[in-house]
Formats: sequence, C-alpha cells, structure tokens
Amino acid sequence: MNEILLFALLGLGTGALIAGIGLGVVLSYRGSGVINLATGASSMVAAYLFLWLTSDGLATAVALVLALAGSVVFGVVVELVVFRPLRSSSPLSSLVALLGVLLTAQATIDLILEGGGSGKAPPSALDVMIGGGGNQIIPSVLPQGLVTAFGARIPSDRFWLTGIVVLAAAVLWALYRWSHFGLATRAASENGTSAKLAGLHTERLALQNAVLAALVAGGMGILAGAVTQIDTVNLPLQVVPALGAAIFARFTSFSITCLAGLLIGAAQSLLYYAQTKPWFPTNGGVPLPGVSSVLTFLVIVAALWLRGSSLPTRGELLEAHLPSAPRPTRLASPALVCVAAVIVALFVVPFDYRFAIGVSLAGTIIGLSLVLITGYVGQVSLLQVPLAGIAAFAVSHLATDGGMSFPVASVLAVVIATATGFLAGASALRVRGVTLAVVTLAAAIAIEQFGFANPTWGVLRYGNAIPEPRIFGWDVGSAAGLRAIGGGLVSPALGLMLLAATTAIALLVLRVRQSGLGNRLLAVRSNESAAAAAGVGVRGTKFSAYALSSCIAGVGGVAYAYAFTKVTVDSFGVLVALQFVAFAYIGGITMIPGAVFAGLMTTGGVIPHFLDAQLGLSQTWILLVAGVALILCLRAFPSGIAGSWRAARVRPRRRVAGARRRAPAVARTGDGGPG
Repeated sequence: MNEILLFALLGLGTGALIAGIGLGVVLSYRGSGVINLATGASSMVAAYLFLWLTSDGLATAVALVLALAGSVVFGVVVELVVFRPLRSSSPLSSLVALLGVLLTAQATIDLILEGGGSGKAPPSALDVMIGGGGNQIIPSVLPQGLVTAFGARIPSDRFWLTGIVVLAAAVLWALYRWSHFGLATRAASENGTSAKLAGLHTERLALQNAVLAALVAGGMGILAGAVTQIDTVNLPLQVVPALGAAIFARFTSFSITCLAGLLIGAAQSLLYYAQTKPWFPTNGGVPLPGVSSVLTFLVIVAALWLRGSSLPTRGELLEAHLPSAPRPTRLASPALVCVAAVIVALFVVPFDYRFAIGVSLAGTIIGLSLVLITGYVGQVSLLQVPLAGIAAFAVSHLATDGGMSFPVASVLAVVIATATGFLAGASALRVRGVTLAVVTLAAAIAIEQFGFANPTWGVLRYGNAIPEPRIFGWDVGSAAGLRAIGGGLVSPALGLMLLAATTAIALLVLRVRQSGLGNRLLAVRSNESAAAAAGVGVRGTKFSAYALSSCIAGVGGVAYAYAFTKVTVDSFGVLVALQFVAFAYIGGITMIPGAVFAGLMTTGGVIPHFLDAQLGLSQTWILLVAGVALILCLRAFPSGIAGSWRAARVRPRRRVAGARRRAPAVARTGDGGPG
C-alpha cells in the first residue's frame, strides 16, 4: 500500500502540468468560446524559451520573466490572428486553425533546434513508455530537497508544483467569482450578444483571458519541465489529458479541472508502477508501451459519458460558414489529362520521383477519406491516418506471418480497418464537431503508442517488410519486370496499380457526392436536428459515412504499405494525421483536388521530395508550411484553393446569366418582327 501511495505522489509533477494546461484551456474557453488545442504549445514555447535563456547565462529570475513574456506574446498572437478573425466562422474552422497553430509552433522550435545543432530526434516509443518522453532537461526554478513519506524520500518539487497549481486554481476561482472582470467574462461566455448590448467589450475580455491562459500554461510548462523533461512532441500533446480534466469540469470549474488533472497524473504514475510488476504484460521482457495513452483516451470517454456527450461549444448546433461542397461537373477532360500525365511520368521521370509519385497516390486515397468524412459530413476526424496505419500493419502481418498472398491479405486488411472505423462510428452517434475531434485525437495517440509502437501487433524494430504484390503470378510491385525509360527501381507497374486504385476511389467519392447519400451527408453536416425532421436517418447516415471513409482509409494504408515496401510507426503518427488535415483543408476539404493536394504534400510525396532534393528543405519545413498556410487559408480562402478557384470561375458566369435574365425579351430573341 505504501508503494502505491508513493507512486501516486511521484505523479503529482506530471499531474500539475496537466492541471495547469487544463486551467489554460478553461480560461481560453471562457474568453473566446473555443476549445484551444494549442494551449499545450504555450507550455512548450515558454519551457524552451526558458531553457535557451538560461543556457545563454541569464539569471534564473530574469529568464523566467522573459519566458513568461514570450508565452504571453504567443497567446496574444493566437488570439488576434486566429480566434478574433474566425470568431464568426464555425467552431470547426477555429478548431482546424488551432491544429495549424500546433503544427507551426512544433515545427518552428524543431527548426531552431536543428539550426542550433542541438536538435534531437523525437522521443522513441520506449521513451514514451517509461514516462520520460523528453530529451531536454531545463533548470529547476523550485527549491530542491527531499521529503520523507511512506518510508521513501520524495523530491520536494512535486509538492511545490501541486501547491502552486492549487493556488492558481483558487486565485482564478476568486477572480472570476468576485471581481468585475470575472463577472463580465462570465456574462460574455453565457451570451456574447447580450454582453455587447450591455456595453461589455467582449474582444478585450477575450484578449485578457488569453493572457491569463498563456501565463498559467506557460508558467506550469517552465516549473514542471524540470520534473517531466520537455520535447516538441509530447509536451504540446499534454493538452489531450488536460482536455479530459477540462471536460470533467465542463470547461467552467477551475477546482474540478485542477483536481482531475492531478488525479490523471497520479494514475499515470501508478501505471508505471504496475509496469514493474511481473504480472504486467510484456513483450521480450519489456512492458507494453502506450498504456498511459490508452488511459487518457478512457478518461476522455468517461468524462463525456459522465458530464454529457457534447462539449458546450457555442454555435455548434448550426454549422454555418462551412466550406461549400458543390456537385462536380465537367470531370472527364481534367481527369483524363491528369491520369495520362501520371502514366507518362511513371515511365520518364527518375526512379526517386517514381517512388514519390507512388507515395502521393497512396496519400491521395487517404485524403479522399477526409473529403468524405470531414468535407461531406463536417466531422473533423483525426483517425483516418491511424486507420490507414491499421490496414498497413495488418497487411504486413497477414502477408509475412500469415503467408497470405495479394490481394487476399490486402482485402482482409481493409476489412479490419473498416471494422475499426465502424466501431469508432458508434461514438459519432453521440458526439460531433469539436467533441469528435478531441476524442479522435486521443484515440489517434493511443493507437500510435499502444498499437503501432507495440512489437506484439505493431512495428518490428526496423519496420515491417511488405512482400511484392502478385496478380495471377505476375509481379506488380516495385521490383516488377516493367521498366521505365531510365531504368532502375521503382517499377512503373506499382505506380500503375496505385493509379488505378486512386482513380477508382476518386470516382467512388464523386459518385457519393452526386447520390442521395451525398445529399443526406450534407444535410447532417448542416443541421442534424433539421435533417432528422426532414426524414433523414442521422444514425444510418453517419454509420454509412464512417464505414465508407474507413474503408477508403484502409485502401490508402495498403497502398502506402506497398509504396514504401516497409511499414513504420512514423508513417502513421499523430503529426502526420494533423498534416493530412491541414493540407486537405488548404487544397479544399470538400473537393477531390483537396485530396490530391494532400497526397502531393504528404511525407515522401512529390512536392516534399522536390523541395528536399532541389532546395534541401526537410520535412520539418513542410510541417511549418502546413501550419502557417492552414491559418492563412482559413482566413483568406475558407473553401480552400480548389473552392476559391471554382468560385472565381463560376462568379463571372453567374453575373452574365443574371444580366441575360434582366435583359428585355426583345434583346434575347431579336426585334420580334417577321424573319
């Protein structure tokens, strides 16, 4: 019993960080009405600024003040550049923009680390498993010492962190309960329109709350960084367990958020304690990784079940300002031109670009699944890339371990991914919009760390090999006999097979948009209650969308496996999922070109390979471009590149048609006299 209490106390350091980020999430929501997924990025920015400043020889107190100032600047920029311009947009638009902020912050710090020669690889699955998850240790601000408890000596900084976050929660509670600022913020959060009519400056209140959120989250990032260590992957994603704590508090209670965050940290520490026991499942003598991520996912599910299935997001019932999903017209000519261009390229470009084309084709298929589930149904699901990963790992195991041949192994792998997505669709019956994005983000992290990083059913040490696909004995893989003009591998046969699969999936998605199912999907996206009142079966429509999009993602995962000839965890990680959503939105999330753009920009795809080969730009630069472009695109081109281009073409034709309707009949038919 003493050991259990001991490990629970050791988890207070991580729990304080989770609670602090959770307090920042609540502050952001109270001020702007948005679930701020970038709150963890504020902690990351502050922690790294403090590390760099102290490394340059600045005094700890001075570095602390400057790092907090940098965190505040970051929070203010997010408020002014993201929240305020998108205030009249849908909650989903703000959510996607925050994903862009997360990518931008992570990529920027990674580039600074690389440029400074101190860049280190992201934490491995083993790092995540043992709870370190970090590769930088920052100087401690808190007093150092040991406290004896339960027969063991515990670092005193855990208790300092707990006391500080509890004090912060108490001060915020008093501020919002008794001060004029707190009362005004509460009034604005309950009804922004009425608050404006009463003379309250809602934008100023939102900015002030953003400053407070950045101070709390940034401060805890600095203070807890010496205990938990810091990195550019896990630290910003600590917002996920913090969201679980905030959901328990319904995004209003500081005390419940603080308590829930501390308990989550203690529970994670107890899981690490359980991993030391002989009864804990192991593989090769090493405890199974990712159990903590599964716990976080279960906490969020439990919070939604206990506190309500929908987050209290303002304006979520009617999703106005979503990108339009026009019926595609005049498809034959551009489709034939694109297919012909890809076929020619597969035979004439060098081998490295043939490989990149294959990767882009596989990425396009995954992008098409996003077009269907996010563009047509309005559900920001971050599970499409993990579902593709499930299919990729499944085809590897079925082919290598099970001895199944192509295409039997591929079909079964797609079925497994579809079944997983169908089960995930069960949650979509009760959650939607921002809620679904939170749940799927937690699920994506759990699948990556507990599934893909697990050598039992996930990746092997050096990746999982994929056998060459054969159809009726003919090799159609990368080593097929069909050769390009320049010779060498990858064979054009693999590219032709992937092109055929991509074309077929694209035609399927187009057919869905033109069908009655597509109309029902758009009706559910617009307003579920109105769709149900009009006779649309919301439950069946959502299930159909999830099953179909999961099937498409599974096909994309199988295509990825054959394109890369090896399956690794990095190909289907959370950052890759965020990148896909970003580029699909930039290209046009409701249209086929959006999926094509996401495929071209995917890791190892045509454009990243060109930028790397010709300009020496790494994948980190691609992530930075994705984040910045996504934020700018949502402000300037809400419908994406393809949607804005189509609107620019359609608008003149509509003006001409309107002028013709207004013209006198005699001007349209002649002078009206006898011919």
